[in-house]
Amino acid sequence: MPRTYFVRTFGCQMNEHDSGRAAGLLETLGYRRAATADDADLILLNTCAVRENADNRLYGTLGHLKGLKDQRRATGDDLTIVVGGCLAQKDGATVAEKAPWVDVVYGTHNLPDLPQLLAQVDSAAIPVVELVEQLETFPSALPAKREVRHHAWVSISVGCNNACTFCIVPSLRGPERSRPVEDIVTEIERLVADEVIEVTLLGQNVNSYGRDLFGASRFAELLRTLGDVDGLERLRFTSPHPRDFTEEVLQAMADTPAVMPHLHLPLQSGSDRVLRLMRRSYRTRRYLNLVARTRELLPAAALTTDIIVGFPGETEQDFQATLDVVEQVRFDQAFTFQYSPRPGTPAAALTAEFVPPEVVAARYQRLEPRVRAHSRERHQALVGTTQELLIESPSKTDPSRWSGRTPGNHLVHLPAAPLTPGRAPVYAPGDLVTVAIVEAATNYAIGSAPIAVRRTRPGAAAADALARGEGWARPADAPVTPGTVRVPLPVLVP
Repeated sequence: MPRTYFVRTFGCQMNEHDSGRAAGLLETLGYRRAATADDADLILLNTCAVRENADNRLYGTLGHLKGLKDQRRATGDDLTIVVGGCLAQKDGATVAEKAPWVDVVYGTHNLPDLPQLLAQVDSAAIPVVELVEQLETFPSALPAKREVRHHAWVSISVGCNNACTFCIVPSLRGPERSRPVEDIVTEIERLVADEVIEVTLLGQNVNSYGRDLFGASRFAELLRTLGDVDGLERLRFTSPHPRDFTEEVLQAMADTPAVMPHLHLPLQSGSDRVLRLMRRSYRTRRYLNLVARTRELLPAAALTTDIIVGFPGETEQDFQATLDVVEQVRFDQAFTFQYSPRPGTPAAALTAEFVPPEVVAARYQRLEPRVRAHSRERHQALVGTTQELLIESPSKTDPSRWSGRTPGNHLVHLPAAPLTPGRAPVYAPGDLVTVAIVEAATNYAIGSAPIAVRRTRPGAAAADALARGEGWARPADAPVTPGTVRVPLPVLVP
C-alpha cells in the first residue's frame, strides 16, 4: 500500500506554488495524497516568515504533531514530519532545537533536494537540515500537483533586489534570479496540453523580470510571447512594483488579449515621507500617474492594492495622505494590514517610532469602511454588463451557487441547479461562461443563469460534474461538444 502525504501551506501565492511542487515531488516518490493530516504517513509544513505570529503558529502545529507521532510509534507505526519554506530558511537551526521530533528541515532554495533529504531520514541524525543561502542559477522545473486542473502558478523569478524595510523576503529568498524565457514557454505549453487554460506568473517583483539576464527588464516582451501560446485563455501576474512598472508593460497588456485586465499594484502608503521610511523607491505622484495611464490604456482594468497602516513614524498627516490616495484611486479591492514588526527587518528596530497599537487600530477602522465602499462601488459598476466567467467551483458558503472570475478577477456567484439524472452538465470547473451581472455586494457580484457556455474541457470536466450532480442541465437533445453553447434558460435574479 503506498505511503501517503499531507501538505499544509502558510503564507503567500509563492508558498502555494512551492507546496504544489513539493506534492509533485512526493508523488514521483510513490506517495499519494491523504484526505487529512491524521491519515498521512508524511506531513509537510510549508512555512511563512512574513505573517504575524508565524513562529507561534508553526510551533503550535508541531506540538500537536508530536502527540500524533508519539501515538503512531506506540502502535509500531511512524510519522515523518517535514518543515520547509521561509521560516525554515530563517530559523532552521531553531526549529531543529525546539522540535527535535521533526525529521527534515529545508530552506527556500532546497526544495529540489527533498527526495535526497527524505532518503537520509533513516540513516542520518535527526532532523536532517539543509539550508542554502542563495541560488546561483534558476532551478529546473519540478513536477507539481495542482489543486485544480484549469489553473496553474508559474514562477518566472525568485528572490528580490529591493530593500523594503518592512519585508524579510530578500534575506530569505536571496537576490533576484530570472528564469530563461524558453523554460517558461515550455512549462506553459506543457500545462496547456494538460488542460490548463489560466496561468498566473509569480515573482517577488515580476516587472523587473530579465534584468539579471539581459541587463534590462523584458517583462513586456515576456507577456507578448506567452500571450501567443496556443490554448492559453487567460494570463495573469503578481506582484509588480510601482517603481519598475513601465509604459511598455501597460501597452503589452492592452495589446495581448490573453493578458487579463487586472493590475495588483501595492501602494503600502500614500505618504511620500512614509514611503521613504519604507524604502519604497517611488512617490505618490508616480503612483497616481501610473493609475491614470492604466485607466487610459485599459479602461476596464480592475485595480487592487496592499496598504500598511501604522508604519513606524506614521503621523496623522501621513495617514490622511493615504486616505486621500485611496479616495482618488477607488480600488476594486485593497488588502489592508495593521503594521506589526517582523523580526529581522530594519523596521523592527525602529522601536522609538512605533505608533501606539490603539492609534493603529483606530486608523485601520477609519480606512476599512472607505475601502469596502469603493469595492462595492466597483462591483456595482458591473451590474448590467455581461461578463465571461472562468468557472472555479461550487460556492464555499452557499451550495445553491457556483463561483467564477471575470477577466478583471472579480468574484461572481451564479445560480446552480441540480442535474436531471443522465443529462450532461452545461458547465463545469474550467469552462468559460457568459452571464449578465444582476446584483453587487462588497466583495462579489451576482450573475444570471448562463447566457453562453464555452466548454474548454469537454471530457473530464463534464464527467466530474455529472458524477457530483452539479451544474446546469442542457436539454436532452443538445449534444455536449466543445465550443460555445447557447443555453435557453431564463435570467434568475437572486
